[in-house]
Amino acid sequence: MLLGTVLVLLLLGGGPASAHAALRSADPADGSVVKTAPDAITLTFTESVGLLDDSFRVFDPDNRRVDTGEAGHADGRADTARIKLPGKLGTGTFTVAWRVVSADSHPIAGAFTFSVGTPSATPPALPGTSVENPATGGLFNIGRYLAYLAAALLIGTAAFIAVCRPPDVRPLRRLLLAGWWALAGSTVFLLLLRGPYETGTGPAQALDPSGLTRTLGTRPGLALVARLALLAAAAALLLRQRKALREGKRPSRAALLTGAALAVGLALTWAGAEHASAGIQVPAAMTSTVLHLLSMAVWLGGLAALLTLFYRASVPSRVVGRFSQLAGLSVTVLVVTGVYQSWRGLGSVSALTDTTYGRVLLAKLAAVTLLLLAGARSRRTVTSERTARNVTVEAAEAREARVPEPVGGRAEGAVDGLAGGRVDGTVDAPVGGPSLPEKPRPPAGTALTPAEDAQRRALRRSVLAEVVVSVVVLVFTTVLTGTLPGRAAAEAATAEQSAGLPVASVTNIPFTVGSGAPGVRGVSGKVQVTLDPGRVGDNGLQAVVYGPDGGFVSIPELRISFSLPDQDIGPLDAKVTDRGGYWAADTVNLPLPGTWEMKVTVRVSETDQVSESKPVEIVR
Repeated sequence: MLLGTVLVLLLLGGGPASAHAALRSADPADGSVVKTAPDAITLTFTESVGLLDDSFRVFDPDNRRVDTGEAGHADGRADTARIKLPGKLGTGTFTVAWRVVSADSHPIAGAFTFSVGTPSATPPALPGTSVENPATGGLFNIGRYLAYLAAALLIGTAAFIAVCRPPDVRPLRRLLLAGWWALAGSTVFLLLLRGPYETGTGPAQALDPSGLTRTLGTRPGLALVARLALLAAAAALLLRQRKALREGKRPSRAALLTGAALAVGLALTWAGAEHASAGIQVPAAMTSTVLHLLSMAVWLGGLAALLTLFYRASVPSRVVGRFSQLAGLSVTVLVVTGVYQSWRGLGSVSALTDTTYGRVLLAKLAAVTLLLLAGARSRRTVTSERTARNVTVEAAEAREARVPEPVGGRAEGAVDGLAGGRVDGTVDAPVGGPSLPEKPRPPAGTALTPAEDAQRRALRRSVLAEVVVSVVVLVFTTVLTGTLPGRAAAEAATAEQSAGLPVASVTNIPFTVGSGAPGVRGVSGKVQVTLDPGRVGDNGLQAVVYGPDGGFVSIPELRISFSLPDQDIGPLDAKVTDRGGYWAADTVNLPLPGTWEMKVTVRVSETDQVSESKPVEIVR
């Protein structure tokens, strides 16, 4: 099961991790042409960002790297990034590649160009802006999942011991130790991988001392260090309770209170470095995240503890009943905090289906629903087992209360209600002699009837099913921590539009081709032309021809050209070619901003064609 989980994480986490911040504006703007060289490059984001040693890379028109100053924040504002440029920058088109770390610990990257004086005849190609190394990202997601799983084992098992009070806790000692070691190991693993994860380099850079030093100065790095410190305190607490655990005794009250405080602290190390620490309502979001993590750990870790006891020791019904109540409380907290976090992360109902975050959240909700159904089945089994055992005990008590009579009937001279000196309801005794001691009643839990044994096996199977489904829930939880929330996706789209980032231009041009032949009807339809990004410079062009019924139409020839009358430029032939169902041109260079005239010529036969024009706005 663990191997399958790892493979799922590699598949789901193989793509770039989405972050919470988005680029709001750039100065100079992307694609702009300035008369004189700027003194600095300033980027503004939708929220605070962290800077790296290599946050900016600037390349000149010959694709040589420009010597720049150290990256910093503009005017002390945490939502900006600035780098100073040399005095003699030259002219032509320059390329800027940037990389920062969002407030919720995820790296983001991008690239853009600007020109000084006159744009270069051949604009340089944008450098690769991959957010993360696939191998590093996959390993980091696995480490993140193992940390969640280990926290659930450690916190959930401890809560099970404290609240459910099993008579023998020795089988759970190994579960506590496994949770502690797994959480400590995964935390060290994440701390080492944090540097290459942020810089987008390979896993081999995990042992680079400079990267580890930089990580220790960031908020995610400090959260991981704090987690290790809390685990050290938890280890000291476990060592002090070692004797009690070996003897099967429950920990002391002081130990339970200390453990509860450590559990809250561990949950804060996640809340302080993930989505809850950025965006709207941060205090409420962090509180909700802590409660959500703790209730998840208590429920799922408690399931693992209960399953362990089922296979290694006898479990009294009262212990199962207490856990059933604890699980019900945990589910209530999960539902309340989950609804709030979903609203905060999505922002709108449409984001459930329109964003990756929403779709992953729906998958998680489906898994949680299965988990609730399995839990309801376990609860019904516990209830029926209690009822069956109560009936068994009552029947046994009724049998013991029956009064046996001597063979041959009642003793001579016996008064009504008496028989040879014996009161009805007592145990048989020799006539006139002392009464025999009452037979001891066998404990109700010493033997199980076949029906009770079948119910206990059914409960064991349903708990096992809950544990398996809980693993799937943890996988989706891990994926969600690395996915851009729907609300942030909407903010990023708005920021891109306000920053003038590429937005495709779509133009519909209706046409009608009349035929002079008698009895032949004219041909009408429209041509939908898409220019991507619809800005100065190179654009991709796609054109689709539709008939009057809205269906695709195949024509023998389509020509498209562009003119800029104000500057006496054109016509520039787009040189579109038939790509099988649509027409396209890979590169259409429109050198200046303004209102261009796009002329479309549609030929439907050897003799029939028509030309239509429409204005197209081209921006920088």
